Amino acid sequence: MRVLVVDDEPAVRAAVERALALERYDVAVAADGREALDRVAAETLDAVVLDIAMPHVDGIEVCRRMRQAGDRTPVLMLTARDGIDDRVAGLDAGADDYLTKPFSFAELLARLRALVRRGAAERPSVLRVGDLSLDPARRIVTRNGTAIELTAREFALLEYLMRHAGEVLTRTQLIEHVWDFAYDGDSNVVDVYIRYLRNKVDRPFGRDSIRTVRGAGYRLQDRAG
Repeated sequence: MRVLVVDDEPAVRAAVERALALERYDVAVAADGREALDRVAAETLDAVVLDIAMPHVDGIEVCRRMRQAGDRTPVLMLTARDGIDDRVAGLDAGADDYLTKPFSFAELLARLRALVRRGAAERPSVLRVGDLSLDPARRIVTRNGTAIELTAREFALLEYLMRHAGEVLTRTQLIEHVWDFAYDGDSNVVDVYIRYLRNKVDRPFGRDSIRTVRGAGYRLQDRAG
């Protein structure tokens, strides 16, 4: 299993390389975005671990160019940034998942294994679940052709639910992916934003697509409810 690790911090790059090598991954490394693009073009890879903040060409641009070239290699983004817009930008550029620094290597390995298992699946440019659609690039949400206005956080939450339609997602998963891996506030914030979403994307249309799974979390129905 060949994995490319891209990070401009030598200590981080070396630590990730060692952790992957211990798990018997075949590891290649790149110190910046330009080198990463050269390696991606020249090698056959099973996954890319890609830092966002790098000189010359940042991780978001690397991922965007990969996708524009038709390269669907799974990408796990690493980011030290707190802003949700950076994480959304990474996903919109075509990243498959992200991990916020500092992170545990156990978490890194688990997320990487999940990506490799899923493989290089095509990511739809517009997400659709029943009559609900979401365009990540244009930041547009519609239901049955009617536009729905969402805040940035509501949009990110709905996008994650739609990318995992039919799956039960725990509050912890939603906080890690929509808020921040290091978020230590009240997990009830998820319930609050789920209620906001229901009031905008379900109830005005007579739908019940965002379901509560008692004792587990939430699931977006993969059919109109």
